[in-house]
Amino acid sequence: MTSTSPTTPLRLGIAGLGTVGAGTIRLLRANADLIRARAGRPLEVVAVSARDRTRDRGVDLSGLNWHDRAEDLVNDPDVDVVVELIGGSEGTARAVVENALKAGKPVVTANKALLALHGPALARLSTAHNAPLLFEAAVAGGIPAIKTVREGLAADRLTRVGGILNGTCNYILTVMRETGQAFASVLKDAQELGYAEADPSTDIDGLDAAHKLTILAGLAFGRPVDFSSVHVEGIRHVDAADQNFARALGYSIKLLGLARMTEQGLHARVTPCLVPQQSPLAQVNGVFNAVVAEGEFVGRIMIEGRGAGAGPTASAVTADLVDIARGQTMPVWGVQADNGADTVLRAQPITSGQGAFYLRLRVEDRPGVIADITAVLRDCGVSLRSMLQHPAESESAPHVPLVLVTHQTSEAAMQDALTRIGALSAVTDTPVMIRIEAA
Repeated sequence: MTSTSPTTPLRLGIAGLGTVGAGTIRLLRANADLIRARAGRPLEVVAVSARDRTRDRGVDLSGLNWHDRAEDLVNDPDVDVVVELIGGSEGTARAVVENALKAGKPVVTANKALLALHGPALARLSTAHNAPLLFEAAVAGGIPAIKTVREGLAADRLTRVGGILNGTCNYILTVMRETGQAFASVLKDAQELGYAEADPSTDIDGLDAAHKLTILAGLAFGRPVDFSSVHVEGIRHVDAADQNFARALGYSIKLLGLARMTEQGLHARVTPCLVPQQSPLAQVNGVFNAVVAEGEFVGRIMIEGRGAGAGPTASAVTADLVDIARGQTMPVWGVQADNGADTVLRAQPITSGQGAFYLRLRVEDRPGVIADITAVLRDCGVSLRSMLQHPAESESAPHVPLVLVTHQTSEAAMQDALTRIGALSAVTDTPVMIRIEAA
């Protein structure tokens, strides 16, 4: 990037004036002197775009160029950097980012879905047009996850990355564990508190965490990851009973996104997991996120903080703008294209993995049932580590809860056993399986 005078402002055009967009303007103005000192020049918002001009966003927008079409920010001669805060993997957001890169303008975005689904193509545009693409705010809000993985750990060969990547799910699971409330009840409360959207499916079905994991894995392993190859499960099937059983076994339940690089290739999944209660991840509660990385030299590190909200996300957006102002940018995936950054990684099928498993069943309270279940596990080559059998939930209840914990086994064997057990006449409800993580 060309050198500039320390008095020449970096002129910003912001597409999207929701919570994060308005929060970014507020932060840039409130901390203008501090940001100028750290960026080496002023950062100035000169243009904005949003659907509704009349809405009060709590910030003064007078004197700014207003574009009804966000795409027009790209062609505004007063705009040096385009900040995309619209969201969504298609439509206007995608067009704004693609067109800005083609025009050679740097882009800062918080759009995790866009990067997860179209990251390889956007990285090629960034390289071809020498236009930096920065996205610290796309993963874990105010936690500097991108900089940590891509820059702080640049000297190490990473073998594992992931963590607790969705605050909505972490809040729901935390409250379920602490209060014993059912999933649906806690979700309703989370929506009323603003922690969950009116349509919470992207969060509770694991897609939001999977978008973030896809980005982290691409940075950790230096190549973009095919989002469609990532195994994704949500938390709808986790019951208050599972939290009680997990506690009795010494675990907490967390929704984890984990990516590992092994000799067999990439393994990447988002699933509910039992983690030991004494582990650092088990201590991350409420709406907080945590990112874990492991390297051959650094070992394991974990960083924790708020994963969403106007303040944390605006802070991450501004950190990227400071980097651009100082001319400090990196290739999208942290390595040059001629070192493999154009090659897309596909995760191995979930059935190729290994692990230990928690299995909760509701079964008829009659002799021989446990023998039938253990016979299935034996035939599938699955070894049991422990079993919990609680009394019937009431005297009139026709079934009892049964929890099984396995030793390490193959995912394929466990899936086979799950199918066979679910077909037994004595099993009265759909079995629930949750993976167990060592830490």
